[in-house]
Amino acid sequence: MNLEEINKKRLAELQEQYAQQQFQETLQQHAMMQQQVAQIEKAAKLWMTPEALSRFGNIRVAHQEKALQVAVLIAQFVQQGKINKAITDEQLKELLFYLDDKNKQTKITRK
Repeated sequence: MNLEEINKKRLAELQEQYAQQQFQETLQQHAMMQQQVAQIEKAAKLWMTPEALSRFGNIRVAHQEKALQVAVLIAQFVQQGKINKAITDEQLKELLFYLDDKNKQTKITRK
């Protein structure tokens, strides 16, 4: 083997190592995010009535992002002291409507 072939082989090895390292870091970050989401959801569920928990479970299956938004909002309310008793199904519905209204964008058209 000449020097150029050795350099190419070494470069390919280094690129492969780098790609594997990036993949491992991505997996670790994903696992950490999943763990954080689980902790937030667990904390939020402690403040829900059985009916609200049932609705939350349905939302989580159908709309994971929305369920996470609700859980984060509940966790924030608990930390701020705005919640001092279990959230009912009706209150959970209100939170969902609040999030829907908050996420809607107004479209302005010119005529």
